[in-house]
Formats: sequence, structure tokens, C-alpha cells
Amino acid sequence: MSSFLWGYLLSPIAGGALVDYYGGKLVMAWGVALWSLATLLTPWAAETSLWSLLTMRTLLGIAEGVALPSMNNMLSRWFPQSERSRAVGIAMAGFQLGNAVGLLVSPVIMSQTGTFGPFIIFGLFGFLWVLMWVSATSSTPEKHSQISKMELDYIKNGKKEPISGTKEFTKARIIPPFRKLLSKSPTWALISANAMHSWGYFVILSWMPIYFNTVYHVDLRQAAWFSALPWVMMAILGYFAGALSDLLIQNGFSITFTRKIMQSIGFLGPGLSLLGLNATKNPSVASFWLTVAVGLNSFGHAGFLVNFQEIAPQYAGVLHGISNTAGTLAAITGTVGAGFFVERMGSFKGFLILTSFLYFISTLLWNLFATGEQISIYLMDNKEVAIGLVDNMAKRVDLDSLGDTTTTEPRVQLETQGALVVQPKAVKQWATLLKDNRKVSMATPSQQF
Repeated sequence: MSSFLWGYLLSPIAGGALVDYYGGKLVMAWGVALWSLATLLTPWAAETSLWSLLTMRTLLGIAEGVALPSMNNMLSRWFPQSERSRAVGIAMAGFQLGNAVGLLVSPVIMSQTGTFGPFIIFGLFGFLWVLMWVSATSSTPEKHSQISKMELDYIKNGKKEPISGTKEFTKARIIPPFRKLLSKSPTWALISANAMHSWGYFVILSWMPIYFNTVYHVDLRQAAWFSALPWVMMAILGYFAGALSDLLIQNGFSITFTRKIMQSIGFLGPGLSLLGLNATKNPSVASFWLTVAVGLNSFGHAGFLVNFQEIAPQYAGVLHGISNTAGTLAAITGTVGAGFFVERMGSFKGFLILTSFLYFISTLLWNLFATGEQISIYLMDNKEVAIGLVDNMAKRVDLDSLGDTTTTEPRVQLETQGALVVQPKAVKQWATLLKDNRKVSMATPSQQF
């Protein structure tokens, strides 16, 4: 597991930047192809040498590191604001159900084909998935050959601002503004939330079968059933959390309030459940508490996981990559730490108490610093900036469509498209402050927020 996590640590930031630049379709296809290859070659590597096996596990982690940034990038382009939580819930449900199916089916496959059977079958299915993905999807709705005008208009009208289809929002910056992103407290709220989510998730994923086998002497085949049940619950509750989140927003609750409520449930629920697990001595009750812990953890999908798209839609991929890297470090620490606690203390109790405490601290940090509003990272480009009021909504404009400008004086001109345009020579002196559904104003760089 650690070799996988070290590989997973390397790719999310670079993968997120590539996703924001090239689009989720291409990066996701390469990612799945590489991790399918690594899975398929694992039996060969295991028979060759330990280093070959570790290399395949690391490659698997590197390839899988682009999956969630790709997902977030594509969902931010394909779904209107009022449907994104459910979309994330459905996507993550597939992720969780995959865990459950793998845990349930792998012992059956191994009993018929041997130890290496699941690796070969899952690897081949991965390549088949890539063929379907490439032929049926597109990074943006504008590029899809079968989308109707009605559906395209529905998606565009449901967004707070246009993201795809303009040069400014796709290939303007291959290198993201890391300093600007990391200077914002909501970014650090996401990083800490992802770290805690990954700590709990990977600790349970890694240690749950061993926990049941060690503490309750449940054989491995039965442990597979115990291990699969929580992931099914996580898929179900993850979609429920997304539907509830969208319903709250549609009924007038602010995005910030909704994200804080969802993530608080996603942290407090597992924290309290692990304390309950710590007190039980019955394997059935222990399975219940673990199921509740993992299931409520999925409320974070309607909390921090969808929040990347809201605070920095242009850089949702790389922002997810940054926080995923922190999450992977936390997962490595938690996985190793669990073994250390068990070895030194002779039980899981101390580590479960520590994890509960970290959940409670993370709840506090999230509620102090998280937001559902877009952070200011688009200021002071070394190019034209266009923001204006169109039909009482603040929108950005594709500046290439406005034609060349030659004026060197710092001034603002009103174009026929209804946008306020800062001339290229004036960008060094002027910046624009954008607040949706508010008056668009001009300010000096020192007045940035």
C-alpha cells in the first residue's frame, strides 16, 4: 500500500495542471491506460523481483493520481451549479462500489484462476473502459458531437461564469498561479479537509480486514464481506449527501453554509463512530460502527470535494491535485502510524482515539476558513481583462473576439458586447474586482481582496 501511495503522491499536482490545460478526457484516458497496464503486469512483476513489484505499484499510484482532478475538472464544465453535488455523489459512488465489488469478487476469481487472476481480468477491463471513454466523452460540452443546443444552453446558463470554450479559461496558463492559490485561507481549508478525509479513508481501507482478523478472529473470506459493506453504504450516503446539498442550495441556503454543514457531518460522524467502535467488543456491532464511520465520511463529497469547483473553477484540477498531495502524505502517515500504534500498544484503541480527535479539529478548521465563494486569483494578468454586466450577471468575455486595441492610455472602454475592457497597457495599473450579481468596479492592485 505504501508504494502505491508514494506513487499517488507524485502525480496529482502535475496531473491537475495538465487536466486544466488539456482537459479531463485526454488526461483521464492516459491515466486509466497506465494503471491498467500496471495492474496487468503485476503478476509478472511479482514473479520477477520485489523491486519490479514495487515499481508496478508505484506506477499504479502515479496513474491513479490524475483521476480525481480529471473528475473535478470535467464536472465543473459539464454540470450547472445546482447539480454538481449530485454529480460528484454519483461519480464517487462508482468509485466506492468499485472497492466493494473488488473485495467481493477477487476471492471468487482467485479460487478459480489463482492468485494472479484478478490482476489480469481487471487490467483488461481497464483497457476496454478506455476505448469506451475515448469514443463517448469530451472534455467540455461544446466539443461533444451529440449534445443538443437546449442541453448546452441549460449547462451554460446554470454556471456562475463561463469556464470552457475561451482561450482565457483553457490554455492561457500552463503554469498555474500557485502563490496566489496558496495565499488564500479557503485553499488551506481544502488542503486540511482532504488530508483528514484521506487519513481516515486509507487507514480503514488498509487496516479493516486485519482489524477483524486480529481482534475478532474473522477469516479472510468473511472479512471481505465485512470490508465491502461500508463502501456500499458510502456510495449510497454519498449520493444522498449530494442530493441534499443541491436541495439546500436550490431552496436559498448559501453555498458556504451548505458546504460547511455537509463537511461537518462528514467529519463529526466518523469521529464519533470511531469512539463507538473503540468501546465495542462484538464483531457485528463493530461492523455497524465502521459502516457508519465510512458512510458518513462520504458527506465530505458534498463538502470539500465539490468546493474545488466553486472557489477556483479555472484551476479546479490543480487545486484538487495540491490538496490530494497533502491527503496522500496524510494517508501514508496514517497507514504507517496505525501499524506503529498496534505494535507498540498492542491494540487499535490508541490510534482510533487519535483519529477521532483529528476529525474534531478538522471540523473546527473547516468551519473557520472554508467558503463557497470564488476566491480572487484572476487579477493582474499580463494581458487584457474583460469583465462586465450582461443581463444583470457578471460575465467574462473572450477577449480575442474584441479585436486588437492600440490605445496606450490607462482607460476603460465600453464594447458592444456589454463588457468593460481594461486596455493591455493599463493592466499593470488596474485590476478588476468581480462579485457575482453585484456592481462591477475598478480598483488599484493594492485593493485586491
